[in-house]
Amino acid sequence: MRNLLQMISLIAVTTTTIRITTRSNTVVNAFSLLVPRHLTTPPCTSKHQQQQRSTSISPTSSSILPKSQSSSSSSLSLSSSSSSSYYCHLHPLTTYTSSTSSNSPNHNGAAINSYTTRLFSTASSADDDNDSTTPPTTKARVLFLGTPDVAAASLRTLVDESKNENSCYELVGVVTQPPKRRKRRGKVVPSPVGLVAEELDIPVLCPEKAKDPAFLEELENDIRPDLCITAAYGQYLPKRFLAIPKFGTLNIHPSLLPRWRGASPVQRSLQAGDNPVGVSVLFTVSKMDAGPIVKQEVRTINDEKDTATTLLPSLFTIGTSCLLDVIPDVVAGKINMENAMMQDEDNVVNADMIDSEEGELFLAEDSARVCHNKVRGFSMWPGTFLYCIVGEDDDGEEGNTPVKMKVIESRVLDERVEQPTNEIKLGSEKGDGLRVVCGDGSVLELLRVQPVTRKEMDAKSFVNGLRGARLRWTTVRQD
Repeated sequence: MRNLLQMISLIAVTTTTIRITTRSNTVVNAFSLLVPRHLTTPPCTSKHQQQQRSTSISPTSSSILPKSQSSSSSSLSLSSSSSSSYYCHLHPLTTYTSSTSSNSPNHNGAAINSYTTRLFSTASSADDDNDSTTPPTTKARVLFLGTPDVAAASLRTLVDESKNENSCYELVGVVTQPPKRRKRRGKVVPSPVGLVAEELDIPVLCPEKAKDPAFLEELENDIRPDLCITAAYGQYLPKRFLAIPKFGTLNIHPSLLPRWRGASPVQRSLQAGDNPVGVSVLFTVSKMDAGPIVKQEVRTINDEKDTATTLLPSLFTIGTSCLLDVIPDVVAGKINMENAMMQDEDNVVNADMIDSEEGELFLAEDSARVCHNKVRGFSMWPGTFLYCIVGEDDDGEEGNTPVKMKVIESRVLDERVEQPTNEIKLGSEKGDGLRVVCGDGSVLELLRVQPVTRKEMDAKSFVNGLRGARLRWTTVRQD
């Protein structure tokens, strides 16, 4: 009798259609809730992938379910692709809203209370049940961290590549520094990376500190990145953050590590006269820029023309390309912290943060090449300068005080002066700059300068403004 009752119950379920109306008004047949797990496919990330992954159900099963009753595009659905073939998608698409608090005012001057965006997740609990040896069926979830313009350019490239059909990853969020006032009395605006993320409709998080517990909880519970990518983010990442992504955190660092670890690698490498230079892609660890190296690329530069202003964007472009080369192997588990190249601690050189006072050119002590390299390295910030005396006699009794003059562009002349002098004169040929003789007799030519309270100008325009007055360099020591 018990067997008879079980048979009757089964017939009742398979012959009676139960209509369940979901939030999207999709009609789902009750049989879709009874399809065995092995007949379903993992959640898909696109319509194209859904079509490719359609699963054919055996004739026995398809004969039980009426072909006329199917739904087309539900997150919980059983859809018909042919007379005897159905696609089963039992994992709903997860949507959540992420927000972080900030006391900074927004574009209109009002306080910014949150960044609220939508994040669409293809992750599901079924993914956690899969064997680790099973090939991934969803794209890796990538979180990008960056702040300045060079990082914004990298973000655009990563987003563009993620849209390719064969891409192995998707951008699920962006972390950047909080909005701030860029100019005195100006509006508070997001960072360059924040602006690009908003333009591309990518969720944005702006924690004051990366160690903020609320921020870390959001990453752990909601965003759940598989891989993090940092590009000039500007904050120290705590161990709790580094433990979140299962594939680790990759960093684009514009130097040939282990040389120039730290905050100012490009500036310090140019100041030191390095050639070639390069960029490294490495795993991030607790110690600054000390993680295993995944890939490096070397570049020879122009010792006369390349500056930090031109070189930094170029190196980040190269670094982003290197990053795209290694991401597939990283998310496939072929490259990891254990098999990447360890850095040689004996060759470490630190790229210390630059102080504004370092911008002064000490012409009496340094050669023209040393001064020129400083001009190149500090072109973005803080810039370089020297002190000049205008219209003063040799005995210095006229009382003229030294004035600061910024050096915007320079070059080293292939000549030496036997009797060094501090006299500054314009070259005799068209296009020549101001000739400055250093203490060792080497000659530095100033091509573009900026007098105090004036706009930058070429050397000829500057000399015209002197109206024949004498010009000399001097050294002003700060107490």
